[in-house]
Amino acid sequence: MNPHTSEPNWSDLAYSAAAQARQAAALSSLLSIAVIVPTYRRPSDLLRCLQALRTQRRPADQLIVVVREDDEVTRAALRRTDPTDLTVVMVTTGGVVAALNAGLQVAHADLIAFTDDDAAPRPDWLLRTASHFLHGAHLGGVGGRDWVHQHGRLEEGAERTVGRITWFGRCIGNHHLGVGPPREVDALKGVNMTFRARALAGVRFDERLRGAGAQVCNELGVSLAVKRRGWKLLYDPQIEVDHYPARRHDVDQRNVFSEEALYNATFNETLLLCEHFGAWRRAVYLCWAFAIGHRASPGLLQWLRLLVIEPLTAGARLRVTRRARLAGFRASR
Repeated sequence: MNPHTSEPNWSDLAYSAAAQARQAAALSSLLSIAVIVPTYRRPSDLLRCLQALRTQRRPADQLIVVVREDDEVTRAALRRTDPTDLTVVMVTTGGVVAALNAGLQVAHADLIAFTDDDAAPRPDWLLRTASHFLHGAHLGGVGGRDWVHQHGRLEEGAERTVGRITWFGRCIGNHHLGVGPPREVDALKGVNMTFRARALAGVRFDERLRGAGAQVCNELGVSLAVKRRGWKLLYDPQIEVDHYPARRHDVDQRNVFSEEALYNATFNETLLLCEHFGAWRRAVYLCWAFAIGHRASPGLLQWLRLLVIEPLTAGARLRVTRRARLAGFRASR
């Protein structure tokens, strides 16, 4: 297997329990892994996540849980579980960015993995992840599919375009629907991503991002920073976590329209892309964003479309998006 080919056959893993145990032992001696889980007021979800992490076929060498100091319900839940394998970090600042950066400060391993408190990584999550890094010295980050469970139902679909940023700046996610072989991508998703510690040296999640809780797009900035250093990012849909999106404790309630949440998300995306693009690509991106945009953050053409399908929010979306785009661009300069 040639580690320098563009699409190597990374998924050649043994499936028998004995073979996986041997492989896990070999990987443990070569690459250490720290897992960071930020959490806030989701005790039941967190305990499910920790149970999944404690039953990994390739166990984590360091399991870091980052908790808000005022989050007594989570602190009480942690007191009811075995604390001996946990590094618990307390933060006073709200928002996931502060929590992620606090976790990075105490992580000491060759690989640093991230997942959410409302996710449950499948048993071979760390085993498959570490195998990619072992055979790909050029890899700075590896991620995979999050199987989304909404209201008791599994969200299904099949998308081959995952984690890409088009030449004009449109971000395409689809990490939760990805199928096909492992391939290089532009961005990973926070619920299922692992970075080589050397690739993250000096890189932190951007504290300028807006939002009191989720601070959406936080993983985009880190992904772009790692790629700018010359590392590659890989997406493998066989690296899986089960994702049970829980209620957020801020204005961003996912599918419920909020002007503040829209402003924050659009500002964050614009800031990060403008900062990481060169001058010509930044200009193309801003032209596309203001003239066309996408459904959530519309430009003029998308606004005309929304007038038909979402007439009650179309005007507010355009107004908020334009303000946020301008603010994000100015903040990037």
